[in-house]
Amino acid sequence: MGAVRASGPFVVAKGEGAYIWDAAGNKYIDSTAGLWFTNVGHGRTAIADAVARQLSTLAHYSGFGDITSDVTAALADRLAAIAPIPGSKVFFTSGGSDSVDSAVKLARRYWHEMGKPDKKIVVGRTKAYHGMHVGGTALSGLPLNRENHGELMPDAATVEWDDAKSLLGLIERIGADNIAAFFVEPIIGAGGIYLPPDGYLAEVRQICRDHDVLFVVDEVVTGFGRIGGSWFASSRFGLEPDMITTAKGLTSGYVPMGAVFIAPKIAEPFYAGGVWWRHGYTYGGHAGAAAAAMANLDIIESEGLLEEAARLESDLHVVLAPLADLPAVSEIRSGLGAVAAVQLADPSTAPAVIGALRKHGVSGRAAGQGALQISPAFVMTSAQVSDMAQRIGDALA
Repeated sequence: MGAVRASGPFVVAKGEGAYIWDAAGNKYIDSTAGLWFTNVGHGRTAIADAVARQLSTLAHYSGFGDITSDVTAALADRLAAIAPIPGSKVFFTSGGSDSVDSAVKLARRYWHEMGKPDKKIVVGRTKAYHGMHVGGTALSGLPLNRENHGELMPDAATVEWDDAKSLLGLIERIGADNIAAFFVEPIIGAGGIYLPPDGYLAEVRQICRDHDVLFVVDEVVTGFGRIGGSWFASSRFGLEPDMITTAKGLTSGYVPMGAVFIAPKIAEPFYAGGVWWRHGYTYGGHAGAAAAAMANLDIIESEGLLEEAARLESDLHVVLAPLADLPAVSEIRSGLGAVAAVQLADPSTAPAVIGALRKHGVSGRAAGQGALQISPAFVMTSAQVSDMAQRIGDALA
């Protein structure tokens, strides 16, 4: 905040397609789709109109007990139809951090109902980001996000992000009877955009299956098309998770909303009768947000944006590769999904680089240790991708 006080905020006033404008009227390529979420691009009046119609009919009521709204129920059915596990239940939240904490609580409660109350420990990975609530922060593999808060949650552990044997070793040391769930981002997002090693996701999935540990896939970033060509990374890689946490692309950020996909096996104890899961959010399943999600999914389907995200996967891989030759760049990470990282050789230069990008008409941000996050809207054309890469190169040069 000292830096903001010294130089002022960057005020975004307008968005259209793959571009944003600041309060002074300057135009920028939006290289990050907001914060990974504006999958269908800015300025979609169809979503705004759908929300307005819903708010004028019923803004929201409650989602507790047996209460729901018609649009929320319709959205749940629609999401269940595209879920990687047939028959999945959908639990609505207000965002990604809510989704992760809900999955943490449900994993522990599930094992209690299964007669194994000692299975409490949840496991994350180094470099990983799982939101900013207590459970997600405890799972985080980013020490800066955890430090100086004290011990937020004792029953949490961390393994190496790229070594499946690290997970196996932890299970062997502390016992599977003490571990509730393993949380994994298919592509590490805010931790620096790291792609999974070949075979890693399938290997950790099998380890979890072999040792009766719930496998939770955090698709807050990769879900709803960001993985490229599929609705979810869990579908693309055939992961068959026990739970999936989602948010961002569910509404393309037009209204806050998240959802947890829960496999039938995990949901069953709570449908058997007499069992309450006393958990929920005031705005979970918000009717206005559900209308936004329905309109957003309509756009993704009608405009073939899953395929466009796959095209971006290829475009980004090709046009960003030459930037690796610049002295300011140590590595380009790309080739999986509509995401990429331009890793700065000196992470401490990230604030200056973000300023330079703005001077060249690109709005961006750094993730992890000096990795420029590239995660454009699915509507960004190949020509716009090339223009963006040119501008980034000019700024870095």
